[in-house]
Amino acid sequence: MSESPGSGRPREAVGSPLAGRVAVVTGAARGVGAALARRLSDAGMLVALIGREEATLRRAADSLPGRSLCVETDVTDREALHRAAREISEDLGEASVVVANAGIATGGPFVHTPADLWQRVIDVNLTGSANTARAFLPHLTHTRGYFLQIASTAAFGSSPLMSAYCASKAGVESFALALRGEVEPDGVGVGIAYLHWTGTDMITGVDDHPVLQALRRNQPRFARTVHSTAEVSEWLTSGITRRARHIYAPPWLRWCQPLRPVFPTLVSRLARRELRRQPPSRVAVDTGVLGAGGRADIDAYQATTRLSGPDRP
Repeated sequence: MSESPGSGRPREAVGSPLAGRVAVVTGAARGVGAALARRLSDAGMLVALIGREEATLRRAADSLPGRSLCVETDVTDREALHRAAREISEDLGEASVVVANAGIATGGPFVHTPADLWQRVIDVNLTGSANTARAFLPHLTHTRGYFLQIASTAAFGSSPLMSAYCASKAGVESFALALRGEVEPDGVGVGIAYLHWTGTDMITGVDDHPVLQALRRNQPRFARTVHSTAEVSEWLTSGITRRARHIYAPPWLRWCQPLRPVFPTLVSRLARRELRRQPPSRVAVDTGVLGAGGRADIDAYQATTRLSGPDRP
């Protein structure tokens, strides 16, 4: 655990309804999580950053203008998350905003994806979100706070060669919808954020696979735009301030909701066409874990698994 005192309340925080409250962001070492932590700190929040890469996490926390705390924690570890919740409560106070952002992805054909890697994506993205909610709901109940689940347009229409990621993002959307109905009577708001192409290291490997590349290429030009993490964090912060039930990043995604029933058919048809065009050896290319954050999680997970295995002294 590492604490950064910050440099006082930022100028942008004056008059902000978020000022002085506590926010928790998982997956905050890099990408959207780090950018959102910065934006919430700019709004005057005390920010707790949870992530897997301690050094990277500390750098992200040290860069914030306000007071912050970073806790190196695996969101699949329920006990560790409960310890983190207690530490945050003691050092910063009870959370008013919790963002379940931690996520990893793997690309490639299902049959060529190792079962433990496929399962790890589900564990981090879906079970990790539920673990986060379980650990921090006592905070949010006391503060009548807001839980934001980071989902994706992968929940709109599942893409071949991204089965674990798409399954996990459809799962977190369903989880958040169910949770909303349970906790709203207690004054806790639940929002779902749908992110499209965002400039994180997770998407750097997407175009390495021919079918994924084709799926992206066949989208309308405006839909292929990659938005910066700064843009996305601004949209998310605006939604958090309003306790929005749905946040779309970019905003035009809201108009896709009525069209969702047709997306799976369109994506499947396009994918079949592209798969037929490619030789089997090319389609079998396994892009593996996407992004530095995902690789850091897998490396840490595999190291822990080896240490806890039957050969441990």
